[in-house]
Formats: sequence, structure tokens, C-alpha cells
Amino acid sequence: MVQKQVRDVIEAQGVEIAVISRENQADYMSLTDIARFKSDEPNDVIKNWLRNRNTLEYLGLWERLNNPGFKPVEFDGFKNEAGKNSFVLSPQKWISATGAIGLQVKAGRYGGGTFAHIDIAMEFASWLSPEFKLYIIKDYQRLKKDESHRLKLEWNAKRELSKINYRIHTDAIKDNLIPPELTQKQRNIVYAREADVLNTALFGKTAKEWREQNPRLPGNIRDYASIYQLIVLVNIESINAELIKIGKSQEERLVYLRKVVVGQLKSITSIPAVQRLENIAMQSAQIEANNSMYGQKSAIDMTSDTQ
Repeated sequence: MVQKQVRDVIEAQGVEIAVISRENQADYMSLTDIARFKSDEPNDVIKNWLRNRNTLEYLGLWERLNNPGFKPVEFDGFKNEAGKNSFVLSPQKWISATGAIGLQVKAGRYGGGTFAHIDIAMEFASWLSPEFKLYIIKDYQRLKKDESHRLKLEWNAKRELSKINYRIHTDAIKDNLIPPELTQKQRNIVYAREADVLNTALFGKTAKEWREQNPRLPGNIRDYASIYQLIVLVNIESINAELIKIGKSQEERLVYLRKVVVGQLKSITSIPAVQRLENIAMQSAQIEANNSMYGQKSAIDMTSDTQ
């Protein structure tokens, strides 16, 4: 499946910088655009940066941490040559020789150039100018905030899905399983037990069992459900309501619902529309991670960069 790619532009001190986002992946930022802050010959600026031994050590460490296919022997050869007057290294040569993934070179007069993972792009910006880097961070934060807001609006659909048949399910419990003489506390116990019928059918455990296994996580078991699981939850709420109405026992209902869960999860995982919803959730998580890294820590970056 071809991954969807989104191209945005941020601005720092009058310089427009392209940012490419892909589903479930970190952003890549144009080093070519960043380098135009210093020179009309951005490729030369990037090559000079790559000649630096500190740069190569940083890139090598980043690749070791993030790229299982990185070639350390070839990297050592470049590192040993770094700093010599005769040493020249282009992004293309670095990528082809070491199998690096932190840099990417895109062809084309418009939209082409050298792109880097956001971590590396920020390192490059620091090398050019700590002040310029802060302007980049500021507008990148703005971009991610706008994107996060949009995705959160779409992602509300995930939470709303779980509410669709909730009333149908609770009404069936109230009308068929709760005698009028029960106290409110006793009624709550019945509702909780029926909720755990669904939890056990879908997740293989009760809410209490999940909490005991995850004492440090906030929320409840359903807060950590995938979009696939929430869609099936909507369906089995309705099915369980009907089974309650016709007098099936809890044990019978659990066995039947488990079969439904297995069958439906197998079917819906191949539906493109559902996959897009799941991708929205994962993009939201990635955005929050980026915001945390390049948002809350920007003051720390400013301190370290100006020392």
C-alpha cells in the first residue's frame, strides 16, 4: 500500500521550509530550504556540514539508534576521513554507502532537495544558527498544533463510536436483568458485570483484571482499545442486548460474543476506511510526541544552543 504523504511549509525569518509528513512516521524537513538561510548555494552548505567530524558522529549515532540496516564499517571509513581538506561527502554518497535513513534526497526542480528526519534537521539548524533554529521550532510548533487540532476533531469519531449502542445495551440490562427492588449499588454491580461480559469477549479480561495488570496507566481498558476493537464493541453491545432480551444466560452470551468478536475483527482489519481511522489515532500520538520533544523542551534547547 502506498503511504499517504502530506507536504507543508513553515517559515522562519522569511525562509520557507518544506516539511513532509507520512502516516505513522516522523516528519522530514528540507535541509536545502534551511541552508538557504546562509547561502544561495544550499548544496554546498550541506556538504560542508557533512564534512564535519562532529556531524558524522551525530549522524552515525542516530542511525545506530534508529536504523537496523545501518552499515557501521562504511561509516567508520567516512569518520576517519572527516576533517581532512580532501574529504568531501554528499548526502547521496552518505545514503548509498551506509544505508542511512535519516537523510533523504528527492529529485525535482520544484520540491526536490535534501530532507532530514526532524531530529537531524534541528541539529543542522543549530549548526547554522541557534537563533534561526528557535524560529524554526516556533513555526513547526504552530504547524503541529494546527494539525493536532484537526486530527483530534476527526479522532473524536473513535470515542463517539463506543457510545452509539450504549443506551440500547443498558436499557436491555435494566428491563431484563435488574429487579425494581435492587438498590442503586446493587444495580451498578449488575451493569458492571455485564460490561465485563463485553470486556472479556473483546479483550479477554475484565476491567479489574486490566487495572491490576496496568496499575500506572490512567483511564480504563476501553481507553486503550484500537479503532477495530471499538467498532466491534459497538456491534456486540447491540447483539448482547438482544441475547439478554431472549433470556440467554451470561455464560451462553459470552461464548457466542467471543465467536462474533473473532469473526468481525478478522473482517474489518482489511477495510480501508477503518484503516484510515486507525491511522488518525497513530498520527495523533506521533504529533503529541513531536510537540513534547520540540515544544516543552524549546527553552532547554535555547539554553544549550547558546552556551
